[in-house]
Amino acid sequence: METISYTLPPEQDGATVRHILRAQLHFSSHGVSRLAHAPDGITVNGLHARTTQVLRTGDVLTVETGDHRPPRAVAVPGDWPLPVVWEDGHLLVVNKPAGMAVHASSFVPETPTVAGALAWQRGSDFIFHPVNRLDKGTTGLMAVAKSGYVHDLLRRQLHTPDFRREYRAVCLGCPVPPEGTVDAPIGRDEPSPVRRCIRPDGASARTAYRTLARADGMSLLAVVPETGRTHQIRLHMAHLGCPLAGDWLYGTEDPDLIPRPALHAFALALTHPVTGERLHLTAPLPPDMARLVPPPEDDHPMIF
Repeated sequence: METISYTLPPEQDGATVRHILRAQLHFSSHGVSRLAHAPDGITVNGLHARTTQVLRTGDVLTVETGDHRPPRAVAVPGDWPLPVVWEDGHLLVVNKPAGMAVHASSFVPETPTVAGALAWQRGSDFIFHPVNRLDKGTTGLMAVAKSGYVHDLLRRQLHTPDFRREYRAVCLGCPVPPEGTVDAPIGRDEPSPVRRCIRPDGASARTAYRTLARADGMSLLAVVPETGRTHQIRLHMAHLGCPLAGDWLYGTEDPDLIPRPALHAFALALTHPVTGERLHLTAPLPPDMARLVPPPEDDHPMIF
């Protein structure tokens, strides 16, 4: 079980355990309640403590960050390749392949899933908390928290400088201008349960892009979503008149070209919510996209 510790500084002398958990360690009310009911979930100087205990300068508050309840739905393990790019006791980052959903679907239960692949690697009781979800057809970097506590902290970072993502996309044609920002609100395209559209009353959505290379009437783009709307990159590129290659929903389905929307989560920069370490991770462009428009040799993330 992973733990984190906090040594009380002089200026916080007299604070309660509950106050430190909320104000300094950023536990939610639910998280504090969970710790209070867990055996030795909270200790002060190695001894069991209540949330009402008053702390003194130099006291060491230690709390467990793991989940004490089994997940509501146990993932069915599957021997599906899922490379782990980075890992410590609090979180891991995987390089998700195409065709792999995040969770199992009741409609297609045999589909490879991130949850099932990790259950195969780590055991069916592995706690699975996806932070930035990727569509089934999208490849690349995806962060997974190992506890509800770390998951909550990372979710708060999304779309802030502490958690930035950069994608590579292959689109049909070349955007005009070749570099810029799409600022177009996104809402549901009724009555479709899946499709989204640009609409004035939609949620604010901004996507920065830059053209990196061109080949055979297609362009390789570096794309940084500044917001996190469903299908944002796919829809914004189609809005520019350059839908992603293989995008059956907002462009033209073409399995001979590529059997999925040509989108890859290329880079991830995040501040570790427990250690404060700054992580800079990349995943190379997959072969099915690289053969369409080869990336330049000096392809570096914009977000680093």
